[in-house]
Amino acid sequence: MPDVQALTFPRLRSVALLGAHCDDLAIGAGGALLTLCAHRPDLEVHALVLSGGGTERAAEEQAALTEFCAPARVELTVLDLPDGRMPAHWNAVKDAVTALRGRVTPDLVFAPQPADRHQDHRLLAEIVPTVFRDQPVLGYEILKWDGDLGQPTVYQPLTEEVAEAKADLLAKHYPSQHGRDWYTRDAFLGLARLRGVQQHTRYAEAFYVDKLALALGEGAR
Repeated sequence: MPDVQALTFPRLRSVALLGAHCDDLAIGAGGALLTLCAHRPDLEVHALVLSGGGTERAAEEQAALTEFCAPARVELTVLDLPDGRMPAHWNAVKDAVTALRGRVTPDLVFAPQPADRHQDHRLLAEIVPTVFRDQPVLGYEILKWDGDLGQPTVYQPLTEEVAEAKADLLAKHYPSQHGRDWYTRDAFLGLARLRGVQQHTRYAEAFYVDKLALALGEGAR
């Protein structure tokens, strides 16, 4: 396998996770979270999900993120905005994202990718960089019917163990989604295999980055 040059985050202390629906974060970035948190047990994880509050889905999300981010501790907020109608609640979405930014200053942000065709995901993707202006934002992709998978710009390699653990945890923690025809173990592993091919590993997750600042001279000496 050829050597792949990779950017690292040596001083990563805190991350913010933003999703429109319960399970978006696990589907889009579950492998990255398993990898990240396993190597940084003291990491602070702050998660905001816009819908599902007061339902079984909120309990699913709490249990899932607790395991995906172990041993790091997760601070999770799940709101009750209406699924599929979030553009009509623009002010509430903006206020929620702004409130999270007022509480935390993360080193890295995970959010939906801007070209996502689901209106709730796309709205959140548009708002996040207007609030988290000084942090790198990784836009995750969500496997679904809409067919909006594109050409990502950033890849996180996943070991076979992590890729399979992600698929297993998605099945374990989100029983409310088992009736969806795309919500299957082989679908999640299939996308991870495709992204792995694109960056010379067996499995990977892919992300989109609109803007990235470099510090090429830092640490040179």
